[in-house]
Amino acid sequence: MHAYPYTITISSEKGGVGKTTLASNLAIYLKALRDELPVTILSFDNHFTIDKMFELAKLRDDGADVHALLMGASARTVVHTGQYGVDYIPSSTELSDIHERFKGPMTLTRMLAESGLSGIVIIDTRPDLNILTQNALYAADRVLIPVKDMPSLENCKNIFALFDQRGIDKKSLALIPCLIDSRIKFEGVFGDQKTLLRAFAANRGYRCLDTFISKSPKVDSLNTNPNGKIYPILTHARGTEVHGQFMEIARDILRSHDATDESRARLYHTWLREKEAGRKELYLARMEGLADRCLICGSLFVKSSAGRSFYYETSDRASRGFLHGECVTEMLCSTLYGMTRASQAYGTAHKVVSGKAIKVASLFAPRTDGAQRLLDYRQFSVGGEQLMQKDIELPGFDSGEFTGVLDTLYLMLNEALAGFEGKLREGVWLTLLPVNPARPEAILHEDNYKSVQKLLRHIADTLKAI
Repeated sequence: MHAYPYTITISSEKGGVGKTTLASNLAIYLKALRDELPVTILSFDNHFTIDKMFELAKLRDDGADVHALLMGASARTVVHTGQYGVDYIPSSTELSDIHERFKGPMTLTRMLAESGLSGIVIIDTRPDLNILTQNALYAADRVLIPVKDMPSLENCKNIFALFDQRGIDKKSLALIPCLIDSRIKFEGVFGDQKTLLRAFAANRGYRCLDTFISKSPKVDSLNTNPNGKIYPILTHARGTEVHGQFMEIARDILRSHDATDESRARLYHTWLREKEAGRKELYLARMEGLADRCLICGSLFVKSSAGRSFYYETSDRASRGFLHGECVTEMLCSTLYGMTRASQAYGTAHKVVSGKAIKVASLFAPRTDGAQRLLDYRQFSVGGEQLMQKDIELPGFDSGEFTGVLDTLYLMLNEALAGFEGKLREGVWLTLLPVNPARPEAILHEDNYKSVQKLLRHIADTLKAI
């Protein structure tokens, strides 16, 4: 059975607000409260606090870290068993090359959905809103935003604005006052630091957790000591007020986890499966509409599917299919140069035409100029730029006479564009596009076919503009 994680992201654009302390200790408290629940933590920051707290033994430098995960490595190959029963993914200083891979805002959501991780995943982010942080925010079932002062509170607006821009429900976002110094008192209704921060947050429409985290010299000392280690609050500061506050936060998280029927990762994976099923259905529909043979030579593909190097489609999409590369080359040699296999320079023409045809889209648009039948032949780059245009006379085409030179062209046009009583369909044209002979059907996959339709629309606009 596929597993899906419940994801918690700790985020703030302001440094020094206690993000990593919150993330690492929350992982330990969650595991302590529910030992059977898998808890995994990872960080996009490069201070290696996560590693120092959870590392059981010095790891081999095998590249099994967060960089490998983000580059597509299987989660099971990079997750390490850590201290206190918490699993962790080693940090990395080499995340600068990740951003090209993470252009989309839901890339991490998809990775987590397909990771096989279960239980709770905690993500500690950098103090900025780069693309990795954005991905971590969108992937989260819960986002905890530590605030300790007015500057950190002001920075929260950027996170909320991101969710508004993407149309994502902000109910997952919650502020938590951190490093609150109980010695600071104010006159008036806002008597202390946490009350003031909560009041300003409420005035901006931000939700705050009911609890907060106090500033504690004892807790501060856990990160700075002669041993160079980082100790957890649960084991080394149980007598402090902060211990009870973390217990309260962890219990709140577990209640949310238990009340969530489908985590964000699961919902996204379900959506992906439904989308993929829709893609497959459309792909199969496109496959079903294909001609079963090459229009030029008449060979059935069921007998021999090799050599399919071109895809054709008419502007009304009534006729679609594949053509043999050799058939297309021979047809273009006769169409453009009036050459057949018996012509003296056919070999040279064949080489030139073959090399060009596999790089361009070819348009065949029959039209009438007075009593004369012409073919408007054009070549376009894959980006839609017109590279060539030529009017070709079609003597005897309407009367069904073959010329000996343009026979293959006439055959292709009649097969693809034939309408009522053998006449050509009015205003319809034919486009040929090169495909990979090893995988010709790939042109019908959703993304590729979208590109085909975009090009065909551009060609149609070009013809209308004439």
